[in-house]
Amino acid sequence: MQRLIEGVHKFQKDEFGNYRKLFRKLSKEGQNPHTLFITCSDSRVLAELITQSKPGDLFVVKNVGNIVPPASVRGDTNSTAAAIEFAVETLRVNDIVICGHSQCGAISAMLSKNPVSNSMPNLRDWLNVAAPVLATVKKDYAHLHGAIERETAAAEENVLFGLDNLHSYTCVQERLMDGTLRLHGWFFKIATAELFAYDPETRQFLPLVSETQ
Repeated sequence: MQRLIEGVHKFQKDEFGNYRKLFRKLSKEGQNPHTLFITCSDSRVLAELITQSKPGDLFVVKNVGNIVPPASVRGDTNSTAAAIEFAVETLRVNDIVICGHSQCGAISAMLSKNPVSNSMPNLRDWLNVAAPVLATVKKDYAHLHGAIERETAAAEENVLFGLDNLHSYTCVQERLMDGTLRLHGWFFKIATAELFAYDPETRQFLPLVSETQ
């Protein structure tokens, strides 16, 4: 906690001056983010850092495993749905990014032969929302035997699972139909900070930024 307090002090003393005008503007005019960024709660995945975004640019949703449940899921397991509806319907974001990542604990737990402990019922039920991802991995990636390869495949399939589920939200459907909303699937490799984007034409995750850029 002391680290957090020291960080707050440093921000207010040294950094806030650089953002004073921006925060005053955001306070008066409200937020107007251009993108809903859905990513994992993993402490190594920071949306604003990896995209170099400023306060007010992104409406960020972080949950365990960056899972996007279908709209039909109700109750405690779909608080993410409220954020999607608010971002799309009220904030009118232009883009939605679902960003998975390497070394994801949620993906590892999904692939594990040992079920999540009964002492963590909420985590167990949350991961069960993404059960179709596990079924896809078993069906289409049985040839992968290495743990890293299987986890990468599962993490990428989880992003695609989320993109499919976004289409189940009425507000998303309407915005897609009138051409005012775009959906993107990303994968973040922690060790190298590389970002890969899903290309529907090749059906592959390709480097988001080429070496020549």
